[in-house]
Amino acid sequence: MLPPRSLLALCLATASFPVLAATAGSFADGGNTLISAMMMFLGNDQKVYMLDKAEGNAAQINGHPAWGAVWDIGTHQATAMDVRTNVFCASGMHLPNGSYVTFGGNGATGPGGNIGSQPNPGGFSGAWDSQYQDFDGTRAMRILNPCKNGDDFTSSQCTWFDEPTLLSMQHSRWYSAAEATAEGNVVIIGGFVNGGYVNRNYPNIDPVTEGNAADSTYEYYPPRAAAPATFNFLIQTSGLNAYAHTFLMPSGKMFVQANVSTILWDHEANVETPLPDMPGGVVRVYPASGATAMLPLTPANNYTPTMIFCGGSDMPEYAFGNYSFPYIDTWNYPASKDCQRITPEPQDGSAPVYVQDDDMMDGRTMGQFVILPDGTLLVVNGGLNGTAGYSNQGTLTTPFSGMPFGESLASGPVLTPAIYDPTAPAGSRWSKAGFSSSNIPRLYHSSAILLPDASVLIAGSNPNIDVNTSTVFPTTYKAEIFYPAYFSASTRPVPTGMPTTLSYGGNPFDLTIPASSYSGSANDAADNTTVVLMRGGFTTHAMNMGQRHLQLNSTYTVNSNGSITLHVAQPP
Repeated sequence: MLPPRSLLALCLATASFPVLAATAGSFADGGNTLISAMMMFLGNDQKVYMLDKAEGNAAQINGHPAWGAVWDIGTHQATAMDVRTNVFCASGMHLPNGSYVTFGGNGATGPGGNIGSQPNPGGFSGAWDSQYQDFDGTRAMRILNPCKNGDDFTSSQCTWFDEPTLLSMQHSRWYSAAEATAEGNVVIIGGFVNGGYVNRNYPNIDPVTEGNAADSTYEYYPPRAAAPATFNFLIQTSGLNAYAHTFLMPSGKMFVQANVSTILWDHEANVETPLPDMPGGVVRVYPASGATAMLPLTPANNYTPTMIFCGGSDMPEYAFGNYSFPYIDTWNYPASKDCQRITPEPQDGSAPVYVQDDDMMDGRTMGQFVILPDGTLLVVNGGLNGTAGYSNQGTLTTPFSGMPFGESLASGPVLTPAIYDPTAPAGSRWSKAGFSSSNIPRLYHSSAILLPDASVLIAGSNPNIDVNTSTVFPTTYKAEIFYPAYFSASTRPVPTGMPTTLSYGGNPFDLTIPASSYSGSANDAADNTTVVLMRGGFTTHAMNMGQRHLQLNSTYTVNSNGSITLHVAQPP
């Protein structure tokens, strides 16, 4: 069992919130999201924004089904938002000014996931659909400025800017990766051109373009005039490189992992440095969909990034099949329990290597890491068997009529979260003691994100080509809130002096914690207090693109009245 964590240590990472009637380790009703939340991001301390694919949701906006919504943190009520293009399996990232941008998606679709009523030239995808009224989203760049209560959510300042004729990518991208640069730009990497289960034909004789169905290039936001350059890593990992795992490093290079390959990449010079392959042949990217995160950056590790990968699938390469479907009955194939760590830029000059970590307690595909403010990682959602994706064509061996879980390619929903402590001794890093189980399967197209009060919002699940509320794993609109173990704390801090802005290397600041915010010895409480910055990222497909946990350096003074003054350095 993992040691208890102080609520004091985590709440300094967030704004001050009142004590909630919450039971540690439990799930609570999060309301109806109106759309199935395939994607989410925290806009501010009041709103979470959600996106779905264009499909037949009952919620309507401007005369067509909604596939966008904003969820209120205080009331748990969702309001539909209009999105013009099909956001299905887009990527996304934060911008330096607090806005969010999403990239790409699918062509226009209509009922049953069919190509929209107005096809693009060649007829392989839709330009627009007259019933769902969605436009082709494959090149879209959509921007949203988060708003708060009291703002006019119908104004252009609070709605999605989604006009591909004015702002778009040069290439069509579906399941692309996105990673911010140190300069505040975003690199948009790879993707499908047209849809499918994996990004390849089989046999894989054209790894560069897959007959013009795959894109092996990258481009930028804000857009650059130069044509997108070829990224050779995407050719090397052809077929299993959708939603490549990307993390910006202190050097300015990017750590990139897909298929079983790993590199450091200088994206400006387009130079790749090979790193070791993923041990055991375990695939972590979609559709194997392992849980992935950068571990907390702390003074103790000198802010050195280490990535962790858990779960996914070690299915044989052949089994992943082609654009149409997998070549085995995936729902019978157990997901991996394996966990690996890697530090791509070791400060001691040693060569980067993958290091075996504790296995997860359950195998998971589509498990998702949410970093908590106390430095532990919560894993939620996913299945014991199979992969992400869905099929209405069956598999190579089983027709659709014989598929036992509807269109789902996964089975065995994992309903109980687990907690991973990266600082615990090897062999004792995982626990789920005291955690309740959800009664809602969260498989393909589920999402999860940290809320400002340090609870976790969990939503989505829709392994279906269009809305289906009567199948084994239905389109899911019900959200839940999970309360981690630290909600058992008897007191919750009410710090003062919280800054509204921070700057790299700026002047230090002081926080004051009143004596009423802790119990026991003041020195013990102060010793156990950390100040952290949390960025939840853009969550979709069991990933949180851009998720980070950064602990600020701090010292303290215990005052005569029992209050604690924390002397806090700004980000390094």
